[in-house]
Amino acid sequence: MTTATAPSVGDAPSPLGGLGRVPLSLSPLNRKDFTSNQEVKWCPGCGDYAVLATFQGLMPQLGIKRENTVIISGIGCSSRFPYYVDSYGIHSIHGRAPAIATGVAMARDDLAVWVVTGDGDALSIGGNHLIHALRRNVNITIMLFNNRIYGLTKGQYSPTSEVGKVTKSTPAGSVDAPFNPISLALGAEASFVARTVDSHRAHLSEVLTAAINHRGASFVEIYQNCPIFNDGAFDELKGPQSGLIPLKHGEPIVFGADAMLGVVRRPDGTLGIDEVAAVGLDNVLLHDAHREDPSFAFELSRLTDQGAVRTAPIGIFRDVERPAYDDLARAQVSVAASPDQRLAELQGLLAGSDTWTVPAAG
Repeated sequence: MTTATAPSVGDAPSPLGGLGRVPLSLSPLNRKDFTSNQEVKWCPGCGDYAVLATFQGLMPQLGIKRENTVIISGIGCSSRFPYYVDSYGIHSIHGRAPAIATGVAMARDDLAVWVVTGDGDALSIGGNHLIHALRRNVNITIMLFNNRIYGLTKGQYSPTSEVGKVTKSTPAGSVDAPFNPISLALGAEASFVARTVDSHRAHLSEVLTAAINHRGASFVEIYQNCPIFNDGAFDELKGPQSGLIPLKHGEPIVFGADAMLGVVRRPDGTLGIDEVAAVGLDNVLLHDAHREDPSFAFELSRLTDQGAVRTAPIGIFRDVERPAYDDLARAQVSVAASPDQRLAELQGLLAGSDTWTVPAAG
């Protein structure tokens, strides 16, 4: 997994590719600088607390000024996030955070733009906005908190709830096939796609650092526990026989106690899991996060919740370079002509012969 060291403090554009022209702080920052005076109102034990604490600890390391940090959220428990960070923020409308963040990123290339959303907010009413922000490769960093339930509205099933899930809105069990958010992001050809877990603070910080350092759309799914309406949804992955599969660029994909299990290519071409001792370490696949073709990363995403032992790859699935939409758009409007010349061109366009004639009624 690639991470960037914290930049030195100075009044200059950040050297980090993802941050581009975002200026750094002239003086050292600490966690208190990114802690607002608002009371945090999540349920006791909510995984959102861990993500918030990690974020507030990470931002000073990056050296980004608070006034150059913007957090945009939609609707849901996770979307209270902007209130608790002392920076600029927008608590927007249901599902529309990626669209609003696109506008902010287009208008201001000196801002670090974060989107905080949930599995209900982003993948139901907001699904269209999410996939197009990823497809366009807008320079924003999206954190999707996935607890596989609607928490704010008190426990209905969500687009990531498993088949058979009994909730207040599915008393006989859900018959919906759930989204795999990582597969969805890769299908939209997002240039940076990762997954992490709320309780793995070091891993969460490492992934978010890599995400903000990436220029373009960064998508990070965060497994997040809801202790009230879906408690223990990911406990099976965190136990002694952990099914979390750490993805590290250039390294064999192994996991489990003493790294005894590995991801292999089966004779039929599909990916599978075998004991390393049985197949040999040489036959375990190496992870390549920088592969231009997203198909391998997509195959890895399909190992989520598969097999007798529940599994879930975590880490960076894909990290490739692609021009950012907002950079390309700014380049189009940054023409060499003077303001008077541009005004004359606009007037010529408005008064030109390329017009429509509307016929009279009747």
